[in-house]
Amino acid sequence: MLSKSLKQTNKIALGLAKKALKSKRPFILGLKGNLGSGKTTFIQGFGKGLGIKDRILSPTFVILKRFKIKDKNFYHIDCYRIKSPKEILDLGFKEIISNSQNIVAIEWADKIKKIMPKDTIWLKFKLIDEFSREIIKGE
Repeated sequence: MLSKSLKQTNKIALGLAKKALKSKRPFILGLKGNLGSGKTTFIQGFGKGLGIKDRILSPTFVILKRFKIKDKNFYHIDCYRIKSPKEILDLGFKEIISNSQNIVAIEWADKIKKIMPKDTIWLKFKLIDEFSREIIKGE
């Protein structure tokens, strides 16, 4: 799908957030795309759709951030600085993606593809121009 504005990207993300809140299983999003392709903007809209009031910034240096939402947790993970999947495993990744109360969005998820769950919803972001992004669902 093509997004021609931040507002449109947020709208796409809001729709997916509604599905995540209804999920009875862990809800895992794997985002991939170049720097500036819209991953963090998408997650900001997704977080808003989950009811998160805090400003969501990419956790590039802390790698993982947790937000409490109603009876669920939202984990925002950024693997940009990850050199090996073991680094993320040391942060309790397996437990996080196994808990049915968790919604997890992972930027640069292709860096840890080997350990991502099979039912991950993959989104690829492509920069078209200053305002437009293509968001492709699937690996």
